[in-house]
Amino acid sequence: MATDIERLYKHTAAGELGCHRETMLNNQLLLRPQLGRPLRRGYNVPIDGFTYGRPNRGIDGGTAEAMTGWTGQEDDTGTVLPLRRKSGSKTQRRDFKGLNRAAVQGGLVNAREQYDFRATHDVRKKLSDEDKNKNRTRRIPPTMVFGISTRPSTPVFDLLEHKYQDRWLEERRQAELAKSEKELSKKNTSGKVYETRASLLRTYQNPVEPAPLWQMSRFTRSAKPALATFRSGPAGSAAFQHHESDCISRKGVQGHGIYESAKN
Repeated sequence: MATDIERLYKHTAAGELGCHRETMLNNQLLLRPQLGRPLRRGYNVPIDGFTYGRPNRGIDGGTAEAMTGWTGQEDDTGTVLPLRRKSGSKTQRRDFKGLNRAAVQGGLVNAREQYDFRATHDVRKKLSDEDKNKNRTRRIPPTMVFGISTRPSTPVFDLLEHKYQDRWLEERRQAELAKSEKELSKKNTSGKVYETRASLLRTYQNPVEPAPLWQMSRFTRSAKPALATFRSGPAGSAAFQHHESDCISRKGVQGHGIYESAKN
């Protein structure tokens, strides 16, 4: 029989079997829905007096570091000294390779120790000549005016006289005239005769006999059929003509089948 503690973990990712942790009862990703009950959506509120946000201190990258800039230096042994303020360091980037090298030399290898080390130490990259030229203050001429230029005044007289409407109507009229002239020029094309259905049907086409099928030369010269079932050549021609006229009403590809019934 399951105990009360096991029943609490029944609707978690681990279920009744597996490793049970107290965080499973509060993690929304590990909870499973219960039959007939809605999902619980809630988070634990911190204790009274808890301050949200980052501390306003210069040693952990807070407002003082963002506004004024803090940097560190290395001593003769290569160890990074604690943060100290340096003027003009806000434009320099942090040297993470130097921080990692100093942390490893100090024996700090895990993520937590390196995080604390970066919060209390800092190394900045040296600016190149190109970056220094970019960071120079741009001198603005005293006569320069900022903002958007004032748009021209609205032509009130053009609005009262409906000039915009007349201009649009005139453009539409010109476009329609150009379209009609283009279609008329296509119809009145001289020197071209258009064929109709009647003229195409009246055109006589000379019959062309199909090319004979390919045969080997020895069969076309001396080869003869093994059996001659017709009494004479005219009798065979008459039989083939009768077959051509009679195969229309018979079934089969070659017209040798039975007669088909009449179709409506």
